Amino acid sequence: MQSGAAPADASPPLFSSPSPAPWVVVAKENNALRLTACDSEAMAIGLTIGMPLANARAICPDLRVFDADEDADLRTLNAVADWCDRFTPLVALDPPHGLFLDITGCAHLFGGEAELLRKLSALLVRQGFAVTAAVASTPVCARTVARAAPGRIVPEGKEAAAVAGLAVVALGTEDTVIRGLRRAGLKTIGEVAARESHEITARFGAAFTALLRQALGDGDAPISPRKPAPDYLVEKRFAEPVASDGVIAATLDRLGAMLVDAMQRQAKGARRLEASFFRTDGVVRTITLDAGRPVTRTATMARLFRERLDALADPLDPGFGFDLIRLSASRVETVVTEQRDLDSQAHDSDEVAALVDCIAARIGGARIEVHLPRDSHIPERAEEAVPAQAALAAAEQADWPAPIKDEPPRRPLRLFERPEPIAVIAEIPDGAPARFEWRRAGHVVARAEGPERLSPEWWRADGAATRDYFRVEDAAGLRFWIYRDGLYGGEDGGEAQAPRWFVHGLFA
Repeated sequence: MQSGAAPADASPPLFSSPSPAPWVVVAKENNALRLTACDSEAMAIGLTIGMPLANARAICPDLRVFDADEDADLRTLNAVADWCDRFTPLVALDPPHGLFLDITGCAHLFGGEAELLRKLSALLVRQGFAVTAAVASTPVCARTVARAAPGRIVPEGKEAAAVAGLAVVALGTEDTVIRGLRRAGLKTIGEVAARESHEITARFGAAFTALLRQALGDGDAPISPRKPAPDYLVEKRFAEPVASDGVIAATLDRLGAMLVDAMQRQAKGARRLEASFFRTDGVVRTITLDAGRPVTRTATMARLFRERLDALADPLDPGFGFDLIRLSASRVETVVTEQRDLDSQAHDSDEVAALVDCIAARIGGARIEVHLPRDSHIPERAEEAVPAQAALAAAEQADWPAPIKDEPPRRPLRLFERPEPIAVIAEIPDGAPARFEWRRAGHVVARAEGPERLSPEWWRADGAATRDYFRVEDAAGLRFWIYRDGLYGGEDGGEAQAPRWFVHGLFA
């Protein structure tokens, strides 16, 4: 089983320049400007990565210098990694300019390892990148060979022989280690490997010894893919790029039918769907959909993607066309078959879930919330808002307090996010409000009911006071939920305090 490494240079694309002057990219290292990338002209005149800029200018006074932009390099590297998903779903970053591709079980789809290596390198070069790549059974071996002998395919078990004659700098370890090896007269990896392991560890550390063993194929460090492999994946490759909306929609429908068929065989439904569109110029656009309930029907999947595509602020741009469209289910759940023909409540729940999914496809799932009860007697803490798609089933089974027949509601239909202060005239210490002023309007209380005393949660050290709630109705028939924050005279009979009054909600 083989894994591949394809380091890609994230420096500026090597397009031809009208000026013959070489190009280099520099960054500050240890208070000195050093070269971090060079074009082919710069390397031809003897410039190397790591060389001080002053030395490079001494060699070539007309040198064209560009400042390094690490954020832009990382964005470019991630874009290249997205594009490499067409070859394998297991792609990992090898900063600053490298990628690892785990091609185990994928190479035969492209005509073998040699053909895959040739095709991948040629396509990246056509996009303007300088590429060095190699294939080996361990990531470190592949990276080492790619740096010093690009284009090679190392057979399994031949890693030590493949790297023995390479310079130690190809290992990519720290400069201090490279200098120490050279001072010891060890110029190639084979010469280092010939020494006893404990000698190398004592002089250069265990980390370098582990790196050396992996380069020789004796050990392996598994790569960490940027994204986990999807549970189900289907794709369509085109001999000629496609750009028409009709072909794209029809392809998505066919892929959706294939995906649903694959999931149904194992009684699965998709909770998260991803459609990836690979353009011929290397740009990859991915559209993600979440569903509140597992999607098991092609029509439902097609409707959600139509809603999502129609609502895109940045419309899907095919450019010169897509040569690959992929549909995957990255999160699935087991679907239990139920008899629901005569259950009207179940059908209503299905329609609500479908409506939530359609709205979420247009405006985003985070913007649709449901409220669930929470175990607290403090009104503003007695419920919590959660994304509807993630908690729709829990919301349907939520145990809200049942209303008392022929009794007015004990809680207002509208609860303010923050209680609003009011000025109140009331009989002390526990009398209901007689008059109050709210939002610069006076209200005369015609009826009042209360108090309903709510003590603070003793386990919270937030300094909250005891509350007395009143349901009041003014002369105009408006009904309010008002509370006094604190008690006159203090709860322990101490000095008199000055409680404050608030309106917390409105009844219908």
